[in-house]
Amino acid sequence: FRECCRFFGDNGLTLKVFFTKAAPFGVLWTLTNYLYLHAIKKINTTDVSVLFCCNKAFVFLLSWIVLRDRFMGVRIVAAIFAIAGIVMMTYADGFHSHSVIGIALVVGSASMSALYKVLFKLLLGSAKFGEAALFLSVLAVFNVLFVTCIPIILYFTKVEYWSSFDIVPWGNLCGFSILLLTFNILLNFGIAITYPTLISLGIVLSVPVNAVVDHYTSEIVFNSVRVIAIIIIGLGFLLLLLPEEWDVWVIKLLTRLKVRKKEEIPEGNGDIASGLPNKSRRTRPSMSS
Repeated sequence: FRECCRFFGDNGLTLKVFFTKAAPFGVLWTLTNYLYLHAIKKINTTDVSVLFCCNKAFVFLLSWIVLRDRFMGVRIVAAIFAIAGIVMMTYADGFHSHSVIGIALVVGSASMSALYKVLFKLLLGSAKFGEAALFLSVLAVFNVLFVTCIPIILYFTKVEYWSSFDIVPWGNLCGFSILLLTFNILLNFGIAITYPTLISLGIVLSVPVNAVVDHYTSEIVFNSVRVIAIIIIGLGFLLLLLPEEWDVWVIKLLTRLKVRKKEEIPEGNGDIASGLPNKSRRTRPSMSS
């Protein structure tokens, strides 16, 4: 535990560190989930999952500006794809106020998630297995102490009213909580164990799953504009998964292919050249006779 506390600085986990380093991440994480869940009430889950993939493009733009990461033209193209997909997704629903608000909520959620990741890299760097567990535990303490107070304050100020606890769907809430806990464990610990690219592919795979579920459970219409928007955002997401030195690898591969072609051509010419003298030697006796 003492070694994991060094993740927060030389002094470890102090009260000052809790409010300066842990509390901002708790606010961003709460806003990410709140905006995401509120967007599901406005639009279908397929559009929400597709639009949330744009957070990868927002991470690149923020990393390029804040962290001074390497400029990559292909990632700029991917960010343009993400923005174009957002506009096309809005156009697919006819720019209705209901869908525009839902899309704005998802984009806001993706932006909060991107800001969370960039600030984590800027302030805390990379976390190991135990450090990730401690960081999530600190966020949980922040949620219990501060986020829980918000609905209580809204209740006593009579802004919101609670219904009786008997009609609350406790089964759905417990199932949702288990799925959300599993998601956070696989996401945070998975990055510490395996490659982040492999974890990111799970976000893309959620899109076709949500599309199948929406097709059978809701009245979603997969028109041509919506399908093109989904493809564009998915393509932009996949382009962002390319490693930084992908262009060097492609150049090396092309040079190897060119060298192999050059080696094969002289061998073919040698066979032709070796066949010509034999043919001339065979024809000489016939000509002399």
